[in-house]
Amino acid sequence: MNNVRILATGRCTPDYILNNQKLSQIVETNDEWIITRTGIKERRISKGENTSYFSWKAGEEAIRKAGISPKDIDIIIVATSTPDSAIPSTACLVQDLLGADNAFAFDISAACTGFIYGLDVGYKMLLAGPHKRALIIGVDVLSKVVNWEDRGTCILFGDGAGAVIIEKTEEKGIYNTYLGSDGSRGKNALVCGDYGIKSPFVKEGREYNPFIKMEGKEIFKFAVRIIPESVNKVLENTNISLDEIKYIIPHQANFRIVDAAAKKLNVDIDKFYLNVDKYGNTSAASIPIALDEIIQKNLVKKGDKIILVGFGGGLTWGAILLEI
Repeated sequence: MNNVRILATGRCTPDYILNNQKLSQIVETNDEWIITRTGIKERRISKGENTSYFSWKAGEEAIRKAGISPKDIDIIIVATSTPDSAIPSTACLVQDLLGADNAFAFDISAACTGFIYGLDVGYKMLLAGPHKRALIIGVDVLSKVVNWEDRGTCILFGDGAGAVIIEKTEEKGIYNTYLGSDGSRGKNALVCGDYGIKSPFVKEGREYNPFIKMEGKEIFKFAVRIIPESVNKVLENTNISLDEIKYIIPHQANFRIVDAAAKKLNVDIDKFYLNVDKYGNTSAASIPIALDEIIQKNLVKKGDKIILVGFGGGLTWGAILLEI
């Protein structure tokens, strides 16, 4: 077995839908202003369910679709910037909730690129070791860290989780991966969750500040550049052309970002699968939610090639070329 493929997918989003009209009752904005700038019409918001809950339910659905037992999972990787707690990891909580007793579990943090990083790590661990199956979950409950008085950010984000089970196989699966980061640009462009400092050994401490802060124009310029770059990089040395790709599934941040990136790639916007209008930006969850949705809608069939491409805080970015 010298390849890794996706065996099954799953997703879980909150029941509560916060549309733009309802949001305009919380913060000074309106439906037209939000849609024009982002393409977002509504987002799903947790009514108290935490990150581990959505992860558990998304993972449970993927396991059910795969037709396997939780005990058949060897590795659990949860990509999130909004864990239930620093310790224990959300992945360990999910292991317990699923009853995946044979798995080892850990979290990774790469913001909105987290699922791409997690899938790449799981893929390479399966190839390198004795393990057969991994559960990769991208999840965020951003409503916990959004400043609901900040119109520049609160209109963008939603909550949810997406999951995939990957397995070692002889079939075609993942062809190529590409990851990148630039820590020098991440300190101001997009930040979230300052733990603060409160210690008898520090004279001037810092208060805890959980809220997301973002320089929208900087992130926009970065994303429009990095999406085409990542797509082209992941196609290198594969003998696969962009014309052979059925869909590109991008991080669902903003319709205008994807539209501009499509123009730079010289492809029709319809080549990009988008659901940002329904879910908003769910960070690490956005790509696996869209992947599960596109499969559930039968928009792709076995043998179709797709590219997953993410970008986010850190700054981080990456892409994965795979066959369904």
